[in-house]
Amino acid sequence: MNSKRVLVRRTAAVAAAGVAALVLAACGGSGDSSAGHDGHTTKSPSASAPAAQGQNNAADVAFAKGMIPHHRQAVEMADLAPSRVESAEVKKLTAAIKAAQDPEIQTMSGWLTSWGEEVPAEGAMDHSMHGTGGMMTAEEMDQLKNSSGKAFDTAFMKLMIKHHEGAVAMAKTEQAEGAYEPAKKMAGEIIASQTAEITQMNKLLGAN
Repeated sequence: MNSKRVLVRRTAAVAAAGVAALVLAACGGSGDSSAGHDGHTTKSPSASAPAAQGQNNAADVAFAKGMIPHHRQAVEMADLAPSRVESAEVKKLTAAIKAAQDPEIQTMSGWLTSWGEEVPAEGAMDHSMHGTGGMMTAEEMDQLKNSSGKAFDTAFMKLMIKHHEGAVAMAKTEQAEGAYEPAKKMAGEIIASQTAEITQMNKLLGAN
């Protein structure tokens, strides 16, 4: 009788240990061996906190607040092209600019919101942080709107080269001074893509 009781107790203990092991495995995450025995406590903060929280600095905020209106103007310039452009290459370029910069505006707006910062209002331009950054004046935008054909192509490229140069300078500042890795990564992508587009536009202008 006693041996049976001991056997039952041992069986229950083994079962309880098995359940406890399963609970610990579930807490540790799905196959994250790096979390270790205290995986639940080390993994929880990063999983529950907003991705951007506590990882940005003033340079990151300045980059997003400066680049959003800068990108918006580039998209506005690109939107003028379909009814005015003559060159197929320039038309393709304007479409590429819009396709790249529209999503970046949304991403940077999301960063600012998660950081508790205000997203620049439509039409707002903050020149205090980055100077003019190659932004078009109201007069330059009006001249672009009133041109068409080859004149539009030439004006667009000349203005966009200046615009891109401003964006590249802003992106280099972010890479040097920023702390938020996704923003620094985006800055690198802006430098690479817009430098390539500057080269392309200079070649097209030289060929005209």
